[in-house]
Amino acid sequence: MERFLSRVKGLSRFLNLIAGITLAFMMSLTVADIILRFFRRPIIGTFDMVTFSGAVVIGFSIPLTSWVRGHVYVDFLISRFSEKTRNTFNIVTRCLGIGLFVMIGWNLVKYGMDLYKTGEVSPTLQIPFYPIAYGMAICCFAQCLVLLCDILKILGGEYE
Repeated sequence: MERFLSRVKGLSRFLNLIAGITLAFMMSLTVADIILRFFRRPIIGTFDMVTFSGAVVIGFSIPLTSWVRGHVYVDFLISRFSEKTRNTFNIVTRCLGIGLFVMIGWNLVKYGMDLYKTGEVSPTLQIPFYPIAYGMAICCFAQCLVLLCDILKILGGEYE
């Protein structure tokens, strides 16, 4: 089980690294475009690249954020329950989350296939949309693995 947990954590960290590099690229591109606009030389396609980058940053950062529980978590209600009730509640919510992210991921795969078939591209740079949809689907499936790890940690008594 430890090996599985460490691999899922490694995958989450890798996806987060991609998100971080993309965020740095997005910020650099925006700053460069602003500076070059001052000299009347804007970067063509900045909007396309920033839009795609924003999707990558958000999607690829979700699994690690969930792993470290960096999201907003309100537990004042369930903290009053017994440990067994809290664990049951956490397992049920993780199962619902897995179901949700499986559906989102599967629909993103189908959407990516439709985008590939139609040849949908960005307006300025003609960058295809389908790789972004597939990348987001991968992140949704990685999130399912993170939620599964949460369940394993709860059942193993390692979940704080």
